[in-house]
Amino acid sequence: MNSGRDFWSRRRAGVEAEAEVLEARVAEAQDAELAERPDEEILAELNLPEPEALDSAEAVQAFLKEELPQRLKTRALRRLWRLNPMLANLDGLVDYGEDYTDAATVIENMQTVYQVGKGMVTAFLEDEEDEAEEVPAEEIEDSEEEAPLIAQAEPVPLPEPEPEPVAMPQRRMRFAFDTA
Repeated sequence: MNSGRDFWSRRRAGVEAEAEVLEARVAEAQDAELAERPDEEILAELNLPEPEALDSAEAVQAFLKEELPQRLKTRALRRLWRLNPMLANLDGLVDYGEDYTDAATVIENMQTVYQVGKGMVTAFLEDEEDEAEEVPAEEIEDSEEEAPLIAQAEPVPLPEPEPEPVAMPQRRMRFAFDTA
């Protein structure tokens, strides 16, 4: 007889699975009950001090072993980080210890020349060309009269605008398998 497939082995495994499910449901019910109760009531029932009043790492360790909601354990860990000087002082070698977001430096109504799918270069060149064409001839003549010592140079022709990039057709991989 195969011991892994006989009736009693399957029955024993089924009973163990039922017991695990029942234990999980009981634990979820207890967690839900603790989540609804206020922190002060839970701490008074278990004769525990406030997490902020803990004075040693051993007290925090005992606090974490109790069946408490995660919010109270988190408060106890925050107290531990303040108690232990090794945990409280950062040495500067933390890779992600800095705040690299630019939320504090964002300018309202900031615009960019980047366009999705087109990039930055084409839009930037178009803006430069528009600015170069907008300079009136009167300003150029006025600037020549004001600065006679500047050598007169020939006007430099503007570069021709690059043609807009053409989307390449997507390639699809095709596979052929020999059935022989």
